Amino acid sequence: MAHGGDDTATTAAPLLASSTKSSDDEPRRNMYACACATLASMTTILMGYNLALMSGAQLFIREDLGLTDAQIEVLAGSMNLYMLVSILAAGWTADVLGRRGTLVLANAFLMAGALAMSLGASYAALMAARFVTSIGVGFSLVVAPVYNAEISPASARGVLSSLLDMFINVGILLSYVSNYALAGLPVHHGWRVMYGIGVLPPLFLAAGVLAMPESPRWLAMRGRHADARAVLVRTSDSVAEAELRLEEIKQAVAAPQEAGGGVWRELLLGPSAMVRRVVSCVVGLHFFQQASGIDAIVLYSPLVFKKAGMSSNSAVLGATVAVGVVKTCFILVATLLSDRLGRRPLLLASTGGVSVTLISLALTLCVASPSTASAAACVASVMAFVAAFSVGFGPMTATYAAEIMPLRLRAQGTSLGMAVNRVTCGVVSMTFISLADGITMPGCFFLYAGVAATACAFVYVRLPETRGRSLEDMDVLFAK
Repeated sequence: MAHGGDDTATTAAPLLASSTKSSDDEPRRNMYACACATLASMTTILMGYNLALMSGAQLFIREDLGLTDAQIEVLAGSMNLYMLVSILAAGWTADVLGRRGTLVLANAFLMAGALAMSLGASYAALMAARFVTSIGVGFSLVVAPVYNAEISPASARGVLSSLLDMFINVGILLSYVSNYALAGLPVHHGWRVMYGIGVLPPLFLAAGVLAMPESPRWLAMRGRHADARAVLVRTSDSVAEAELRLEEIKQAVAAPQEAGGGVWRELLLGPSAMVRRVVSCVVGLHFFQQASGIDAIVLYSPLVFKKAGMSSNSAVLGATVAVGVVKTCFILVATLLSDRLGRRPLLLASTGGVSVTLISLALTLCVASPSTASAAACVASVMAFVAAFSVGFGPMTATYAAEIMPLRLRAQGTSLGMAVNRVTCGVVSMTFISLADGITMPGCFFLYAGVAATACAFVYVRLPETRGRSLEDMDVLFAK
């Protein structure tokens, strides 16, 4: 996979010729880069699908295989912990196999995991299948944002990088549709078909990924500058920009750097002031994103709505679906605005909005006698919360983290941020009910609101604007 650059080299001449024709034209939005980033991002649809599918499928798995509540809980939550294996290995794998090769490998694991889940006949078999699936999910979570950041021209990097969060939410919505559409099948077959549907998409996605070019920065790291230039010409807004990007990449590659364990040492044990600031921004963003309680809403919104006085299951389901639709729509808003307004304004507005809406939600749950009005206010507050989260905090975290990491540290640094993200997500999702029993449900949301307010201050103090800057220019920005 890593040696696929020969094909790129053979097509370099015609590509350069065709691009030179338009070099005198005004800079254009590069649709080829958009297609590549979209294909890479679509791998994360399967993450959303596999994570959320368990919410409905577990009802049938429990009845079919006779699993206990504890086994279902572990089966549903295990992927966040299993993912740490591939998340921490993804940086090394992406540097060895290439970004494209690692995405193909991720799709192979996703296909094998879906097949194993559909054929599972015992609790142990299903746990093993979840582990296999999590390897693919971890690879795609880390490598897709790295590939998107490296393939995109500066003018469209925000839009293309934020596609990841949108596709994750598309996968979640598809899992809800699958749960609903297949619920009428016999118990033994229904949940197996739900997972079996996930076998074919990775096959087609892997074929599509193989048609994409390798990341120009990875090619340059391997000394394949002609191949890197050919890719840059196709994915830049102009030939002049491609030449500038190539020179910046060459300078970054030529900078003193260590490989393997040296990268981790530079990240964690002996970082320079610039690297320390970058790492603190990446880790802080990923921590605050999950610690602000998004998974408590996504996973437990039915409990929240019932606490607010909504008794009908059909009403609860309808409200949950509406929340999912609002979440997806506002990610589109973030996608359209990220390269116009910038990352920092969106993150500031989002974290501030999340804090305010969480306080509003907590107040609606403090009502002594729940009523239709309090239930409506609760639903409105939850919708406002997911809208505020999705307009910045959701999609911009992965975008910002991937683009500020120096080239030599990017794959492993992204792995580190995603590991913090998943651990924090696991803690929030596995403690919400116990925490609500201890400090009440309104108390939980007041706590999350405090975290979000701290996140807003963190963004204001620590995060500079990166809109329109080349990836190689980030070192200069964070050295200030």
